[in-house]
Amino acid sequence: MSGDFSLDPQELAKLADAFDTRAYDLASAVRAFERTTGTEQIHDGFGFLTESEEVTSAYVELAAGMVASLGSLARHFDEVSQALKDNAKNSEAADDALAGLFKGGKA
Repeated sequence: MSGDFSLDPQELAKLADAFDTRAYDLASAVRAFERTTGTEQIHDGFGFLTESEEVTSAYVELAAGMVASLGSLARHFDEVSQALKDNAKNSEAADDALAGLFKGGKA
C-alpha cells in the first residue's frame, strides 16, 4: 500500500457537479411522482368502494414513504455535492499556498 495520495480539485468539482445533477433530477422525479400519487389521485384510481379503502390506504402510505425516502436521498446527494465543492475549493487553496511557498512567497 503506497503512502502517495493526491486530490485533483477539478476532478472533485466534476464529481460534485455529477452529484448536484443527480440530486436535481431525483428531486424533480420525486415531485412529479408526488403529484401523480397524491391521496386524491390514488382514491380516484381505486374508487371509493368500501372494500377498496384498505388497499387505497396502504397505497397512500407506500407512496408517502417513497416520497419521503427518495426526497431524503436527493437531499443527501445535494449535501455530498456541497461537501465535494468545499473540498475542491480547500484543495485548490492549499495547492496555491504550497505553490507560493515554492516560488519564494508567503503562505
